[in-house]
Amino acid sequence: MSKKISRKDFIKTSTVAGVGLSVLPFNIVKGKDKSKVRLGFIGVGGRGRSHLAGALARDDISVRAICDINKENAAKAQKMVRDAGMDEPELYTRGETDFRRMLKRDDLDGVFIATPWLWHVPMAVAAMEAGVYTGLEVPIATTVDGCWELVEASERTGVPCMMLENVCYRRDVMAILNMVRKGMFGEMTHARCGYQHNLLPVLLDENGNFGPGTVGESEWRTYHHINRNGDLYPTHGIGPVAHWLDINKGNRFLKISSHATKAEGLHKRIVELGGINHPNASIEFKKGDVVTSTITTARDETIIVTHNTSSVRPYSLGFRCQGTKGLWQVDGNTIYLDGVSEKHDQWEPFEPYQEKYDHPLWKKYHDEAVGSGHGGMDFFVRNAFIEAIKRQVNTPMDVYDGAAWSVIGPLSEASIEQGGATVSFPDFTDGRWMKREPDFALESSEF
Repeated sequence: MSKKISRKDFIKTSTVAGVGLSVLPFNIVKGKDKSKVRLGFIGVGGRGRSHLAGALARDDISVRAICDINKENAAKAQKMVRDAGMDEPELYTRGETDFRRMLKRDDLDGVFIATPWLWHVPMAVAAMEAGVYTGLEVPIATTVDGCWELVEASERTGVPCMMLENVCYRRDVMAILNMVRKGMFGEMTHARCGYQHNLLPVLLDENGNFGPGTVGESEWRTYHHINRNGDLYPTHGIGPVAHWLDINKGNRFLKISSHATKAEGLHKRIVELGGINHPNASIEFKKGDVVTSTITTARDETIIVTHNTSSVRPYSLGFRCQGTKGLWQVDGNTIYLDGVSEKHDQWEPFEPYQEKYDHPLWKKYHDEAVGSGHGGMDFFVRNAFIEAIKRQVNTPMDVYDGAAWSVIGPLSEASIEQGGATVSFPDFTDGRWMKREPDFALESSEF
């Protein structure tokens, strides 16, 4: 009996027996470890090839198929597989919907999707409907309806959909998670995070152009700045914070209020590169340079989330972890813990705490993580996804997490459109958050 049929039969049996999705987050067939996890890749530009390189460093995978509308990217990826000593994967390059032909294969266990954001929902839904574990780059969707579509597809098919949010595995935020769980910060009250990254050289080429004919993310990402005003990229910051605050696992996001500054950065950059008469100098960008959102939770914590990608500034995700016994902040990498820090109400360096409270997963996999990309984070997120496939269990970050974190984007747009009005979060878990237990980055769950 095929894997796909077995999974569908399991769903039917579970529903009849009354142990369906109202109790379990997913209906998954638990099977024996496989010697090789059979992978496909949809989108093999820079990020997709990074995932491919990390997968090829393992001895427990095989790459069966690669899909990209850019034939040059697909050929580069195919060569990477061949150079790794594996059989050449089949290429799917016949256009924007050729991923559907790829997903008709019966030899795929999991798929990595690293494409422009607007393709995430249709590609992920198609993968889940094909019975294939789905690893999806961030954010998983750009609309509220898109988030719901992914949740419903995962529930309907019983197939996990994991947003590949690598920052959740960043070494410092995992040490903080370890300390939060040990009670070092007391009762959690507040957190800050965001995505503060000068992307002007990414959104515009050296001549101030974007769109067709340019290379990389400027080909598609800049259009979001023209048409949307909100936090376009919330998950790098909110993911780690969600784990600190047990979001979807005994807690949830309730409401959000967002505000945006005027939009100046992209226009200024275009004029600097091409002058006031540059064809793009007349574009009115909708996205404000700085978007600030305040989120409240069911446990009455607050979170401030900042998005700032069109300003000249140093990189920072702006993390702050605040509890009744102290706080840590990433800028300056300092900490204060009442009754623990040597001097009253004075910062001290976080480095000694990092060493002492380094997360067990980092201690276990340090050597494998080094050099894997983004300071080692990429190893962990890929490893979690592939190991879940091997064991046929749910992924450590599930579709409910991806939806709750990604929906900040469209909700912030709605709030700004209404002058900063408070907007409610959907409950993608349908109340199951109240009974679900925190399970992210527990040693027993991360293999």
